[in-house]
Amino acid sequence: MARHSGGRGWYGKLVGAALGVTVLAVGASVWTAQADAVGGSSPKATASPTPGSDVERVAETIAHASDAGARGVNITIDDGPDPAWTPQVLDLLREYGVKATFCVTGTQAQAHPGLVKDVVAAGHRLCDHTVSHDTAMDKKSEAYQSQEILDAERMITKASGGVRPMYYRAPGGAFTPYSRELAASRGMRPLGWNVDTKDFERPGADAIVETVQRELPNGPTILFHDAGGDRSQTVEALRRVLPWLQEQGYSFGFPVR
Repeated sequence: MARHSGGRGWYGKLVGAALGVTVLAVGASVWTAQADAVGGSSPKATASPTPGSDVERVAETIAHASDAGARGVNITIDDGPDPAWTPQVLDLLREYGVKATFCVTGTQAQAHPGLVKDVVAAGHRLCDHTVSHDTAMDKKSEAYQSQEILDAERMITKASGGVRPMYYRAPGGAFTPYSRELAASRGMRPLGWNVDTKDFERPGADAIVETVQRELPNGPTILFHDAGGDRSQTVEALRRVLPWLQEQGYSFGFPVR
């Protein structure tokens, strides 16, 4: 999600309990749509990768494009899963036949593994959004960055039942060359956005919809949220944005890898 100067108390309460969490390795069985099979080298990290999960390295550049082509759009949903809002978002995506990318935090995945499994079962993709959503992690040590990224990878994989995240999105866009390299070495393409709906600030559903319509020429990857507070405006905006995009001739895809 985009950087925000306020309103992050929801995450702040989680940081103390989240950092340094080490999750036991999960089984090697994964869905082929979201798993990779060949090993790759990774930069030195203080948190070890999941044992036995060889992965294929991907590009370390930040992805924005859609695999659905020139008229493709990528719906990305950040910060969850959340028991109040994620099911509503999933219902809307199912209603309009849309597949999305869910950027999941480690703490939320650990707290709501059933919802992570629901996301995967519906055919959506997972994205590592770090353990604690620290938007200042680009100012911190490489050891800290690796712990946030790799612990979240394990937590999400365990919660999903073995499906690994395919992308890495830095909180607030706080990427560093090191974090991009580390994520890419683990098969997670760094993921940006082109349209920040500002839905986290709750500007009203009308404003969220207008932002999408105005900024979509900037590129295909659209940022929404399903956690971190009252997301009723996001749900209402999606109810209007999804059919509008279809009426405009857009198709829905996933970010390129």
